[in-house]
Amino acid sequence: MSASNRLCAGASAFVIIAAAFAGQVQAQTQANAPVAPQSGNEAPTTVDQIVVTATKRTESLQNVPIVVTTVGRRLLQDTGVKDIKDLSLLTPGLLVTSTTSESSTTARIRGIGTVGDNPGLESSVGVVIDGVYRSRNGVGFGDLGDVSQIEVLKGPQSTLFGKSTSAGVINIITAAPSFKFGASAEFTASNYGGYGGSVEVTGPLVGDVLAGSLYFADRQRGGYFNVNDGPGPNTATKDTNRDYYTVRGQLLYEPNDNVKARFIADYSHRNENCCIAVMTRSGPSTALIEALGGTDGNASDPYARNAYANRPDGQVVDDGGVSLQVDYKLPSLNASITSITAFRDWKTKGGFDADFSTADIDYLPNDNSNSTQFRTFSQELRFAGTSGKLDYMVGGFYSHENLANNTSIRVGSQFDTYLSLLFSSLVEGTPDPNFLKTGLTFPYVGGVNYNSGDGSIDQYRQNDDTYAIFTNETLHITDKLEITGGVRFTDDSKSLNQYSTNVGGGAGCAAGNEAFALLPPGVAHALAAIDNTLCLPFLSPGYNNFTNHQSESENEFSGTAKIVYRFNPQILGYASYSRGYKAGGFNLDRVQCTIGEPGCAPGSAAAITPIRDTGFPGEFVDAYEVGEKATLFDRKLLLNVALFDQIYTGFQLNTFTGLVFVVESIPEVTSRGVDADFVWLPMKNLSFQGGLTVADTRFSKNSYASIIANDPQFLGTPGERISFAPLYSASFAATYTLDLSDKYMSRLNVGVKYSSKYNTGSDLDPGKEQSAYALVNARVAFGPRDEHWAVEVWAENLFNQNYQQVAFDSGFQNVPTNATGVLDAFLGAPRTYGVTFRAKY
Repeated sequence: MSASNRLCAGASAFVIIAAAFAGQVQAQTQANAPVAPQSGNEAPTTVDQIVVTATKRTESLQNVPIVVTTVGRRLLQDTGVKDIKDLSLLTPGLLVTSTTSESSTTARIRGIGTVGDNPGLESSVGVVIDGVYRSRNGVGFGDLGDVSQIEVLKGPQSTLFGKSTSAGVINIITAAPSFKFGASAEFTASNYGGYGGSVEVTGPLVGDVLAGSLYFADRQRGGYFNVNDGPGPNTATKDTNRDYYTVRGQLLYEPNDNVKARFIADYSHRNENCCIAVMTRSGPSTALIEALGGTDGNASDPYARNAYANRPDGQVVDDGGVSLQVDYKLPSLNASITSITAFRDWKTKGGFDADFSTADIDYLPNDNSNSTQFRTFSQELRFAGTSGKLDYMVGGFYSHENLANNTSIRVGSQFDTYLSLLFSSLVEGTPDPNFLKTGLTFPYVGGVNYNSGDGSIDQYRQNDDTYAIFTNETLHITDKLEITGGVRFTDDSKSLNQYSTNVGGGAGCAAGNEAFALLPPGVAHALAAIDNTLCLPFLSPGYNNFTNHQSESENEFSGTAKIVYRFNPQILGYASYSRGYKAGGFNLDRVQCTIGEPGCAPGSAAAITPIRDTGFPGEFVDAYEVGEKATLFDRKLLLNVALFDQIYTGFQLNTFTGLVFVVESIPEVTSRGVDADFVWLPMKNLSFQGGLTVADTRFSKNSYASIIANDPQFLGTPGERISFAPLYSASFAATYTLDLSDKYMSRLNVGVKYSSKYNTGSDLDPGKEQSAYALVNARVAFGPRDEHWAVEVWAENLFNQNYQQVAFDSGFQNVPTNATGVLDAFLGAPRTYGVTFRAKY
């Protein structure tokens, strides 16, 4: 859909809904009078007005014995939060990164999260939008629309939110339709040629029984990176742009005081050139790229954002779904029944230049041969109520997920020549200077024999059925003392069918194996490296017309126990234990033995024999927490502090070695530290919010031997902190509203996020370390006090802080070892700034 068609669609939607509301509006006696904002639009004036649904009940934040960072609608708007990546600015201990596409987005809390882009690994941080669980973090990435509140729950939440919430939950609550007519619009223009906006209408459709709302947004922006595409076929000169639209419609049905039903339908579409990496460390192979007439960048200045790719990259993401939540009150029982039914269909496709250079070495085709699709049906049913001193909840959950994953890796036209140079350097110490002059190939192996376009074609089809029953009860022993117990039983069953084959039949691997005897004495050190490269899984003839079926089932308990004591009306203390669970699964990748390991000799049949069992077990966490929640200074200050100790067993680690992905189960990872959050409302027009997370998250010393055994290229030391785990993470936001006159006001907001240093590579290569940094966002708004319109000037990453999201070993360039090979990185966004105009009726 073109930009003009999208604009017409949004305008048409606005007109249709507005016309439908017109009759209702005209019937009102004060139709032209300004509509008072919903309570959710206004910032709280006392901290006890902050309510959350962290326990699937609506209650004051200060009564919930969980570490929760809550961000309301006003602060979300003032800081420009539009997706979960933006949210990290406001949440200490939350780190969100993305790699080859925005759909490869990973959230981490207290240093714990799913590592890598393999869709076979479930999330450690669950994303829940309007009560519907999104199966992967990337599936939950997108424009969030009109959001009432976001709650970040830290620590395992498996009792109420289910599997794959072993590190926490991001709980997003969007605005429901209103029975008062209202309309709002926003338009933004920014640097990098950015422009876009949104429009929303809401109001009654049938008296005070049925209300509706419609939201539409369209946003575009040029790319951050200049692209040198060399000889092509890539034609893009910019990368990491933005081009998407989203539409979201809702109906709210309230026939009486006891019944409420909310239906939501949404769809979004992205079509972007994203995301490209740049070189941050050069290595011996840099000279080989240049010998081919190519270039892969300047490691001394990656933040010039000059990227290199002769093959196109791109992402097309389609995400849509429907949900129906029905709440039925039972006044005679002082209870209620809640049902949430949902179906979602999410698909992404796209490829990229895997060597990130203008040489034509290897790539992933930018088409349906590289795609991932999740189709998920879910049903949750809860019965909750109060009987005397007991608050109770029992429920059941079911989901059926179909995952279709297609992967294809191909070699380029210069693959043979590049490997010849590479192998020569491994054998002789330096490339043979006569190769390019004479047209000779690698003399010791009889030639690298791959044709351009040779490579893998893999199709994975996985079904996942999850059944769960759960209960959570709180007994109020006295007015001050209460205890809570909860348990969840989960049955998770997965089945996987794989079909793989090769373009070219893996002939290059066979040719290489036939000539190993020609290697001269004294070069055995190069043998394993050569065979590992020529017979990589994506080039292996063992996968010609290969089929495989796997299945697994897990039956696990998770749960929680808490004790809460209110010392006085201002201070609450609690201690808790939680058992969390993240489901196991299958590595959706080709797996072979590593040349040089016992039983895996170069040129042997075992070296090209697929490993059929690619499963990995579930991940578990035992978490202990002691905390206090203080409401001070006449309810103007919220100060919450908690100590936590989390012990993960079977921690799922996915590592890219520069050639293959390795999934392993780490015996033990620990995360210990303190979380502190505050909200201070010293006066009506001034507010502060922030927090500090100190999380010492590291591999236990007894895990080191296991890591090295599965990944000899691991460069960490025993007991070292794991990747993406800063010791310190702090956030701060301040908002001040200045009354300029009886009619006009100005609102100023500043947000800061600080992270201490951390490593961005799962192999803990010191070259992948990100030093400490701080990001600053700022916004100044001007408009009438009734907020019918406003003009905002804003900047994100105000001081243009340079930082990398993820660093990784460049494909086929990690020679002679990962420690000295070329490193590439996906960089964080540079400074952006712009102007936003808002109008509201």
